[in-house]
Amino acid sequence: MTTPPIELEVDELPTRQRHFRVAVVTETYPPEVNGVARSIACVVGGLQARDHAVQLLRPRQAPSGAPVSGDRPVDEVLMRGLAVPRYPHLRMGVVSKRTLVTLWASKRPDVVHIATEGPMGWSALQAARHLKLPVVSEFRTNFHAYAQHYGIGWLRRPLLAYLRKFHNRCHATMVPNAALAGELMAQGFRHVSVIARGVDTQLFHPSRRSDALREHWGAAPGDPVLLHVGRLAAEKNLQLLVDLWPAIRHRHPRARLVLVGDGPARADFEQALPPSANVVFAGMQHGEQLAACYASGDLFAFPSITETYGNVTPEALASGLPVMAYQYAAAALLVRDSVNGGLAPFNEPAAFQARTLALLDDLPRLRAMRAAARASAESLDWEGIVQGIEQVYAAAIDGTSVAMRAGARLAGVEAGAL
Repeated sequence: MTTPPIELEVDELPTRQRHFRVAVVTETYPPEVNGVARSIACVVGGLQARDHAVQLLRPRQAPSGAPVSGDRPVDEVLMRGLAVPRYPHLRMGVVSKRTLVTLWASKRPDVVHIATEGPMGWSALQAARHLKLPVVSEFRTNFHAYAQHYGIGWLRRPLLAYLRKFHNRCHATMVPNAALAGELMAQGFRHVSVIARGVDTQLFHPSRRSDALREHWGAAPGDPVLLHVGRLAAEKNLQLLVDLWPAIRHRHPRARLVLVGDGPARADFEQALPPSANVVFAGMQHGEQLAACYASGDLFAFPSITETYGNVTPEALASGLPVMAYQYAAAALLVRDSVNGGLAPFNEPAAFQARTLALLDDLPRLRAMRAAARASAESLDWEGIVQGIEQVYAAAIDGTSVAMRAGARLAGVEAGAL
């Protein structure tokens, strides 16, 4: 029988807040630049702001990585890290179950929160189960969907089987929307909880729009700027933009395409989209520089078809940047066609291209959408999201306590029968 998704509402929280000791396990964290790292850092900061004790377990990053500063120091446990193939700037954690059992036996958390399903996450899951600790996980990346983009489509089923095994051993798996919850449950995932993703509405803000940055890109005040932020990789479906760009330039000769980010396909895209084509490869950007890039564009183009959510969508909207995307994941929840951006039916490239051209053809109307884009993201503050996560923690902790008490009673009955 399929377990229905647990839809959580913040106003269902008890009036008295509970305070937890939370071990957060993640294979990526700032200063690494990706949506998972940014959102996990916001979760950690939100938990600390609500007076939870957080222990952060992550791989030791490359020496070039700048330390992360924050208002509150984090109790970090750094593990050995190995470079991820094709992504040398990322590290995957290498730690044994025994090491984590020893750590958590002496400093026992109330709940273990596993953000990524790599080797470090698997060891954490095994250690937590050994110690009978409640475990909450997140489904953040469609690794099984990526397989087809790297010529290893035969791995799709094994990867999906691993992810199902991983998450079904947790007390709850958090996903960002009901559509993904339904998809996972149809594939045999259990104990799925729907928790929306948040966005830093103070960092990502329309006020960061910069005429100087636009000038640096070669864009005059009246020139349209099509922006994309994300990993330059096959699974992001950026070939659609490569194919679309000549048509945009034909209709708008002074238009600029700005690609923010880096990745294994960058060299291929630089060859297909040279500077003479009015294309700017801005590389990786962080913090306020990234926020300025979002706010200085005119339309955010997001053609990916492999997202579980797509954190760049609310980041763009919060920056006052209308979004053009397929109607799924975060865009299906947040984007209203012709109000704060444009939508195309899922994986219909011709419709995506036509809608993008139509939006760019009416630049005054597109720029009038900026206020609606900002308004659609203002309610996605992290405090409310963290309250929902607290409720998942409480259910996992209480469920584990009940199961352990029942097991103890059963053991007593069996002992008395001997």
